[in-house]
Amino acid sequence: MTDDPAPELLTAVPNVSDGRHRQALERIETAFAPARLLDLHADPDHNRSVFTLAGRQGELADGLVSGARAAVAAIDLTVHGGVHPYVGALDVLPVVYRSEAQRGPACAELLTAAGRIGTELELPVILYGELATRPEQRERAALREGGPARLAERIAAGEVVPDFGPARAHPTAGVVLAAARAPLVAFNVDLAVPDLALARRIAAEIREAGGGLPGVRAIGLYLDHRGCAQVSTNVHDHRATPLAEIVAAVRARAPVAEAELVGLAPAAAFDGFPADVPLRGFSAERHLLENALAALG
Repeated sequence: MTDDPAPELLTAVPNVSDGRHRQALERIETAFAPARLLDLHADPDHNRSVFTLAGRQGELADGLVSGARAAVAAIDLTVHGGVHPYVGALDVLPVVYRSEAQRGPACAELLTAAGRIGTELELPVILYGELATRPEQRERAALREGGPARLAERIAAGEVVPDFGPARAHPTAGVVLAAARAPLVAFNVDLAVPDLALARRIAAEIREAGGGLPGVRAIGLYLDHRGCAQVSTNVHDHRATPLAEIVAAVRARAPVAEAELVGLAPAAAFDGFPADVPLRGFSAERHLLENALAALG
């Protein structure tokens, strides 16, 4: 008789609305245990940090609830400022499935964590994406429109209904947007010219909603710390739109200084990536998802 094999590792990518306070981020990082940290990407201009975690079913949910508690204690949205859209201290909470076999476990783990966050922390959680319970709550961007104050008003008016927790925004921690999803690649392209209007125009032209690249969401930002304009993207299907195509689309409209991966990405996302575009801080051992998971043993 043999023991049942251990369940496959799931990954999660919680985003918190703080990219400037190292001690607070360290407390949140520690709180995510027993989930294991694969990567932390903190950005002071976005004022946002992206944690990439791995854990087996059961331990991952425990870590997400503990990390949410630490984020609520550390982050006060009433004094928050940053260029990235947000509605919560723990702003988004995705659990990622890398195959169809993982879809069920990922959904179960996300729903377990979301239910506990709503009940134990009295923090409203709204499901978006494929788990959305209302069509108008499916798109994350629509929920973020107008920021945390506007979302709080919509919840109070009954226009948006949290799936877990109280039917009101938390006074300092806002709302959590939660999902189970396939891998998404967060990828930024810094322009060689400090032109915010140009970055916004490029973002509007390359995003899928504007008739651009399939599965791409994009916004244009200006980063004070680096003194540059940036086209910030989320790539929902890296097989349909590899990162090389995003670079090419931006380059066709403006000179490019460098690019940046936020968190981890599957190796296939980098197929054909141009060798002459620097990737700031990138390490294949740390930032390719397959390598990071293999290193856990």
